Amino acid sequence: MLIRSFKDIEGTDRHIVAESGTWESKRIVLAKEKVGFSLHETIMYAGTETTMHYANHIEAVLCVEGEAELTDEATGEKHWITPGTMYLLNNHDLHTMRPKTDFRCVCVFNPPVTGREEHDENGVYPLLTEED
Repeated sequence: MLIRSFKDIEGTDRHIVAESGTWESKRIVLAKEKVGFSLHETIMYAGTETTMHYANHIEAVLCVEGEAELTDEATGEKHWITPGTMYLLNNHDLHTMRPKTDFRCVCVFNPPVTGREEHDENGVYPLLTEED
């Protein structure tokens, strides 16, 4: 059994702050735990815009605080995401998030991320393993 809090990982290599300054993420479960998924708390900052495309991962996101507009870049469809709303990027969807307020969410990735991934110029995480 593993017990860990987000507070435990503040300031460690599991606490990632985007170079873009648009978000930060605390990765509480990573690939090294070998459970088949990773679990993160992510905060996207109010007034920012982040385009992402998880071509190698499926991500489920549950909003727990704040409000953001999510745009499906393939269709142009916009969705308002508020606390208690989940979105699932089950088709590796290219999307853009525009938080109106600081937007805190809990995210699950499959396959799990290692914590070393960085978004490339297309917003994609590479598919890394613990052996990489």
